[in-house]
Amino acid sequence: MEEALAPDGARPQLLLIEDDEDVRRSFQLLLQGHGYDVRAFAAARPVITGDHSLFDVMICDYRLPDGDGLDVLRAMRAAGWQGRAILMTGFSDPRLRAAAHECGFEAVLEKPLRARDLVAALG
Repeated sequence: MEEALAPDGARPQLLLIEDDEDVRRSFQLLLQGHGYDVRAFAAARPVITGDHSLFDVMICDYRLPDGDGLDVLRAMRAAGWQGRAILMTGFSDPRLRAAAHECGFEAVLEKPLRARDLVAALG
């Protein structure tokens, strides 16, 4: 298993936003095992109102109980965050993919995901 490293040799800081508790915990453990320091949230609001400047990358579910992943990334970009962003969705269609890429997501992964696809998207 190859471990991710930030440019300064530290563990990259990853923000995970997923409302399903089991999925969130599984991804958190998977990503920690691949060298990421993971901070996980179940909703958009704590992320939008919090300090996200420390994170190198964000993985976000599209549908959240209090918003959607596109709104999360827009708010983070408006606050100056410039990290990488990956969107997960179980409701993918071409319009959502186009909107996500336009918003700044570099990848849109369709659920259910395989662990290797999530890790591969992180590069």
